[in-house]
Amino acid sequence: MDLLNTLVDKGLRRELPTREEALAVLATSDDDLLEVVAAAGKVRRQWFGRRVKLNYLVNLKSGLCPEDCSYCSQRLGSKAEILKYTWLKPDEASQAAAAGVAGGAKRVCLVASGRGPTDRDVDRVSKTIEAIKEQNEGVEVCACLGLLSGGQAERLRAAGADAYNHNLNTSEGTYGDITTTHTFADRVDTVHQAQAAGLSACSGLIAGMGESDEDLVDVVYSLRELDPDSVPVNFLIPFEGTPLAKEWNLTPQRCLRILAMVRFVCPDVEVRIAGGREVHLRSMQPLALNLANSIFLGDYLTSEGQAGKADLDMIADAGFEVEGTDTTTLPEHRADALAGDGCGSHSGSGGCGPCGDGEPAAAEAPVAEVPAARTDLVAVRRRGAGTDLAPNA
Repeated sequence: MDLLNTLVDKGLRRELPTREEALAVLATSDDDLLEVVAAAGKVRRQWFGRRVKLNYLVNLKSGLCPEDCSYCSQRLGSKAEILKYTWLKPDEASQAAAAGVAGGAKRVCLVASGRGPTDRDVDRVSKTIEAIKEQNEGVEVCACLGLLSGGQAERLRAAGADAYNHNLNTSEGTYGDITTTHTFADRVDTVHQAQAAGLSACSGLIAGMGESDEDLVDVVYSLRELDPDSVPVNFLIPFEGTPLAKEWNLTPQRCLRILAMVRFVCPDVEVRIAGGREVHLRSMQPLALNLANSIFLGDYLTSEGQAGKADLDMIADAGFEVEGTDTTTLPEHRADALAGDGCGSHSGSGGCGPCGDGEPAAAEAPVAEVPAARTDLVAVRRRGAGTDLAPNA
């Protein structure tokens, strides 16, 4: 397929595909799916080999969020029967993190619900970061605390944080349909603050919220321009009690095409399969490792994931290997740029905007799919942080 040959060539050169080419990936048929995966897999292996980075979530504060993000079980007015608790103490969070590290996680992601942290919250999280770093040599720590205000990113960096996560989630054009209590620009500004402080930026998307192919391409192109080092791809978990509870728009094949498109547009960044992989990829999860080089181990913020041992078995059985703490995740050009607080995607003085050009590729719309609602696969987290039960790691 000429389209795939073109995309592989561009991916190996870190050149941006055209929008038409990205849309064409999403429009490929199920008959061509394995060819799409194989092509994107060549790009993945060029920059990350067969390594899989494991990440572990610790939900520091669950529920009771004043924001109205429609996809979130912790949102204002959510009727989802999730765990609700206030801030974990630093030693509690450190113990939770240790379980993930023992399971093979290289990065611990500290997440707290809310619009954004107060200065007191930043102090609290800083103590937690210090406790985790003291007990787990070589572990990376990523904070995800919402919208940042002046100086907070620098304080987190000084406490030992390696990265900051703040997802764009959906396209700028449809953002107001999903959330009204903050803007797309607010999210972009927080990522910029993290980058300016020298933190590795982590920013991704949520697929399956009823968006169009154009919306998906828009948000991924926005991410490419923002230039994070890590792009988590979440697949909507339609929690009962949230406005998007009836949105079952994904099939395993659709998820694979989305991951492939992200890999082609962001060839040399850490693409992470995040929330919802068990719900929507299901038995196709091993195939997705050919596209993404990173996953979350065990449970998520408010939902339960696949057993940690099953994750490790899946990686081994698919012919991949868990990335160790002695290995740098990012390709050399990105790692060097991060160390120098510069952009990792481009060389020279061309800036960080989209690059590349080419002839549009014709896209033929696939036959409409009618995914089945798999509510049986949505399990609310009842173990780990905030409970007396052992975590899943």
